[in-house]
Amino acid sequence: MNWADIADAMFGGLPDYAEILALVSNSVIAGAVLGLVGGLVGVFVMQRDMAFAVHGISELSFAGAAAALLIGVDVVTGSIVGSLIAAAIIGWLGARARDRNSIIGVLMPFGLGLGILFLSLYDGRSANRFSLLTGQIVSVQTGQLGWLIGISAFVLLGLLLIWRPLRFDSLDPQAAAARGVPTTAVSLGFMLLLGLMVAVSVHIIGALLVMALLVTPAAAAMRIATGPLAVPLLASLFGFVSAVGGILLAIMGTLPVSPYITTISFVIYLVCRGIGARRDRVTRV
Repeated sequence: MNWADIADAMFGGLPDYAEILALVSNSVIAGAVLGLVGGLVGVFVMQRDMAFAVHGISELSFAGAAAALLIGVDVVTGSIVGSLIAAAIIGWLGARARDRNSIIGVLMPFGLGLGILFLSLYDGRSANRFSLLTGQIVSVQTGQLGWLIGISAFVLLGLLLIWRPLRFDSLDPQAAAARGVPTTAVSLGFMLLLGLMVAVSVHIIGALLVMALLVTPAAAAMRIATGPLAVPLLASLFGFVSAVGGILLAIMGTLPVSPYITTISFVIYLVCRGIGARRDRVTRV
């Protein structure tokens, strides 16, 4: 491949950009919703030190989606079932960080192995198999968009209902338990909400790259903000910019959307880390 081929892969669609954008309007909406809600969920993922859990749930979600693809049922349903099973196991058994990490370490290879087995048995289109790993946001159908918006709205409502006890438990679990907060129920409830969000994220951006929207935007926001309102707002904004910006760049050519989303998310994190480091130096001086 020469430079001309690379340029064509990245920018070959520019002459027809307006027409392509109209065709992928569902994808832009899906990316916006996923970025906004995923960034918000990611704040609690970071506060509870559960970035590793996101990856563990995504592996079981991938296995569920692969099983659904193999037996010919809805892939989103399979992904949700796999995510909820993983989230329930981690939330119920992994109250302590050490227990949680060991459980995730056991679940990850098991889920990945199952997913690979199911995909090996599947004899349909190879693009369907590949999309479970890297996503298919540029081909979001109206029904799939409805699922994503409905699940995201449910997750957002669930977060709002448990916001205060969840935040208390995330920042100081010992004090929360002493004050009578039902920490086990809160933890399990959050894990189930996280599982739902991971499920739709896997379907959109793939099991391998889900952390780009559920971890990185929140990690970036926490580098430059500390307020209880500023961090969630910035995390949602960064998630929105990463998802929508990645789609808008991807449709200029023929490359997958996932590398654009992950690159934008990573660049935002690097900029925020640099700003935070500079601010810390100035504060120390």
